[in-house]
Amino acid sequence: MRVMGLDVGSKTVGVAVSDEMGWTAQGIETVSINEEKRMFGFERIGQIIKEYDVEKIVVGLPKNMNNTIGPRGEASMSFAEQLKEKFHLPVELWDERLSTMAAERVLLSADVSRKKRRKVIDKMAAAMILQNFLDSQR
Repeated sequence: MRVMGLDVGSKTVGVAVSDEMGWTAQGIETVSINEEKRMFGFERIGQIIKEYDVEKIVVGLPKNMNNTIGPRGEASMSFAEQLKEKFHLPVELWDERLSTMAAERVLLSADVSRKKRRKVIDKMAAAMILQNFLDSQR
């Protein structure tokens, strides 16, 4: 079963998809969104769901370090609900605290330039969220 992982931000959504066995996550792309204009990239996400035959979606839930839900967490929860309604697939929220920071550290240690990091950070964070979820399912 293929699973899609999403790292939802205010301007972009990082997208990752698992292999068919559900063992490994690969970053696919970063989808541009605009929360203010209510443009959430659902058309492109739907295309990826069809292309990869996705059966489940995992959305990163950015919790505060004290385990509370802030504005970004609420936005992710709302995004997850919209995904459920639009695509009729199971959607799970996954605690993603520090995933973007971890992705940034990996890219820094690989000496990736700031310009290139900006292009890949969101899909890499999505891959880390998805990989953590997949690992927890074993």
